[in-house]
Amino acid sequence: MTTIPTVDVHAHVLLPEVEALVAGLPGLAEARALDARRNGPAALEVNGPMVRERVPRMTDPRLRLAAMDAQGVDVQLVSPSPSHYHYWADEDTAAKVYRLANEATAAHCSAAPDRLRGLGLVPLQHPGQAVRALEHALEQGLAGVEISSHAPGRELSDPDYEPFWSRARETGALVFLHPFGCTLDERLDRWYLSNSVGQPVENAVALSHLIFSGVLDRHPGLTLIAAHGGGYLPTHIGRADHAWTTRSDAGAGCAHLPSSYLKRLYFDSLVHDPHVLRELIRVAGADRVLLGSDFPFDMGTGDPVGALRAARLADPDFHAVRGGNASALLFKE
Repeated sequence: MTTIPTVDVHAHVLLPEVEALVAGLPGLAEARALDARRNGPAALEVNGPMVRERVPRMTDPRLRLAAMDAQGVDVQLVSPSPSHYHYWADEDTAAKVYRLANEATAAHCSAAPDRLRGLGLVPLQHPGQAVRALEHALEQGLAGVEISSHAPGRELSDPDYEPFWSRARETGALVFLHPFGCTLDERLDRWYLSNSVGQPVENAVALSHLIFSGVLDRHPGLTLIAAHGGGYLPTHIGRADHAWTTRSDAGAGCAHLPSSYLKRLYFDSLVHDPHVLRELIRVAGADRVLLGSDFPFDMGTGDPVGALRAARLADPDFHAVRGGNASALLFKE
């Protein structure tokens, strides 16, 4: 069992090239103002120094690898910082963003291809570009793409995304669902509720759209990994089951009990509580949970293996989550 590599599926890369591309463009200032309102001034005061201190580990592969060694992590699945989504961008800018992000992430990972696998970006605000963005990412040697929980005016259940889900399933590409920003807006602008509450809410809403709309029925075999343990949904899935069973409107869109779909999804282990992690594994299955750290942000963990060990899993489950499950996804022939 110990020969299985330890694989962290939730780690980020910062791409200065992308930020240089969008600097000064119409829409950027408005998007940043919205982000500032959502987070509140106290959070922004902390975020600035926190991110600056971590920039070297997100841009220099040598420092990343040294940090991985210190954590006992053999392989990272590296995704762009969600701040690079830029879902405000027009079609021309969006195409430039995803191409540059995909190429820059691939270049970062090329420094250690045996230890770093990458994910690209998809401009969810322009569904017509989604398939091409995914294919471009795969052409760069990336394992798939990262998406947020929604785009302005669009949920993941939007029919216009059907070609994207279909192509992701056909290619076997990984789709990493990682929210950025919460639509509860200023209600969460103190005490960093924008993240501690907002991220789990966004995960739960996005996954509920995928389940209840029938996306997962129409695209069986889709490889979707939900960050932050899927948010609130896995531990409160009983309420979704009750609604599906009791109400005709809740049960109209999907063929099966909502809880059954958890076994079709993947989840990272980043829940910050060993009891919650054990519950996630109970409802989704030990074969559906993957090690995640949110490297190197402060809302992650600097010891993902230790956090996993704290859940006191049986050895086979521990090693499956530590790296066996992710290895089967990343290194399949």
